[in-house]
Amino acid sequence: MRTHEFLMAARIESRTLETWIEDGWLSPRSSEDAERFSDIDLARAQLIADLAELGINDEGIPVVLDLVDQLHGLRCTLRDLLSAVHAQPEAARHELLSAVRLSRSKKQQRP
Repeated sequence: MRTHEFLMAARIESRTLETWIEDGWLSPRSSEDAERFSDIDLARAQLIADLAELGINDEGIPVVLDLVDQLHGLRCTLRDLLSAVHAQPEAARHELLSAVRLSRSKKQQRP
C-alpha cells in the first residue's frame, strides 16, 4: 500500500507518520518510487494510535511495541517448535509431553 493509501487507512497525518518512522515505530519497505506499507504496518499504526488514545506517552509506546514484538517472536518460535514436535514419532512426542508435565509439577511444588 502506498503512503497516501496508508495515511487514509490509518487515519493519521503525514507528519505523524514521518515521526513514527523516524522513531522506528514503523518500518515500511522502500521501493524505487515510494515507500510501501503492509497490513502489518497498518495494524501497528492502529495499535500506536490506540495506545496514545489510552494515554500511553511517547516514552511508553516503544516499550509496549517491544513487548508486542517479543510476544510475536515467541509465538513464532512456539509454532515452529510445535511443528517440529508434531513431526516426531509418537513415542518421542509422548516422551516430550511427559517431560513437560514433570517440569510443570516441579514448578508447582516450589514454595
